[in-house]
Amino acid sequence: MEASQTPSEKEKPAAPTADAVSAPKTPAEKAAAAKAAATAKPAAKKEEVPAQPLTDNGDGTVTDPNTGLMWKKSDAWLDTKKFYKWADHKAYVEDSNKKKFAGHADWRIPTKAEAASLVSKDKQSLDKNGITIPLDPVFDAGSASNTWISECTADKTIRFDLKVGVDTPYPGKDIFSSIRLVRKPK
Repeated sequence: MEASQTPSEKEKPAAPTADAVSAPKTPAEKAAAAKAAATAKPAAKKEEVPAQPLTDNGDGTVTDPNTGLMWKKSDAWLDTKKFYKWADHKAYVEDSNKKKFAGHADWRIPTKAEAASLVSKDKQSLDKNGITIPLDPVFDAGSASNTWISECTADKTIRFDLKVGVDTPYPGKDIFSSIRLVRKPK
């Protein structure tokens, strides 16, 4: 026995831990705890809310109630029958805003995430070459399968491919793409 301990302190049992207090002690308590654990219901999973369908606004625009975005139904290829270099895309955007397409002057090119929201695994439309792309048929058929995105810069040429749902960087500045306009109603 150590000199600093009295005989009664040495024999005193340690205080039980929280685990020891709540742990079953008898075989019957252990069996009851095992049964309770086996019949416990797993935590309920949060139900996934199904996506709401896109809405044709009847004015050349489509609204996505899931993102709150409004899209132009046609793209630059359908409107002008030409593709645009990144440096030239602003002319198409500015022309649509100058004409206040569908009554709005705040059209712009989409971000990568916004363009990706158009890719739909369960919807199909035909592009300008008659190839099926995963785009809701509420959009006008015959569009191009790519669009410029706002992450593109004069130094970094990137376009978004609707066929595969990814953005692709390209070397050089002589790359052409279509343009799909979007706006965020206030």
